[in-house]
Amino acid sequence: MREAFHDQLDSVFDDLVDISRLVGVAVEEATRALLTGDAALAEQVISADAAIDLARERVEDKAFALLSLQAPVAGDLRLVVAGLRMVSELERMGDLSVHVAKVARLRAPAVAVPETVRPTVVRMAEVARDMVAQVTRIVAERDVEAAHSLARDDEEMDLLRRSSFAVLLGKDWPHGVEAAVDVALLGRYYERIADHAVSVGRRVVFVVTGSPLLSE
Repeated sequence: MREAFHDQLDSVFDDLVDISRLVGVAVEEATRALLTGDAALAEQVISADAAIDLARERVEDKAFALLSLQAPVAGDLRLVVAGLRMVSELERMGDLSVHVAKVARLRAPAVAVPETVRPTVVRMAEVARDMVAQVTRIVAERDVEAAHSLARDDEEMDLLRRSSFAVLLGKDWPHGVEAAVDVALLGRYYERIADHAVSVGRRVVFVVTGSPLLSE
């Protein structure tokens, strides 16, 4: 009975890894749509989010079944609860990728990111993409050390967002209010993807150690 229970728990974490990979694709393709003004690719990202939503529902169904039928305690309960929280974080990361894609679709065939801030937005997207890739490995391997490194990446994201605001609020911003709003929103979306990645890492630390060692 306990072996079957742990097989089901492993299945939950395998599903989390699969969802994280889907999120990584969403971040990558939403960014490409954004930087190229590709409306068709943006639409593809928006449509593909349904797969992430369905995968989240499957994880929740499995986790709730484990809670109700197996009544786990101690470390096993920690695993189930952490899985439920992580799947919520991952789904939200997918939703934020959709928000990026919707900005791309709204401005297509033009590119929503002015050249003035393109390097900053490109770097934010790179950091977000790399953090999602790290999350995939962290969840798969339950790597506490790598989970800690996410906080350092998040600091870079925060600096990049502040840098973008400095440009937006500068007296010589030439692109108008609409572009400023787009860039401000995009910065927020990428920043929140990074924040959720850190939260997933924190859950992995909790799963492995029993203590939320990453700072809130």
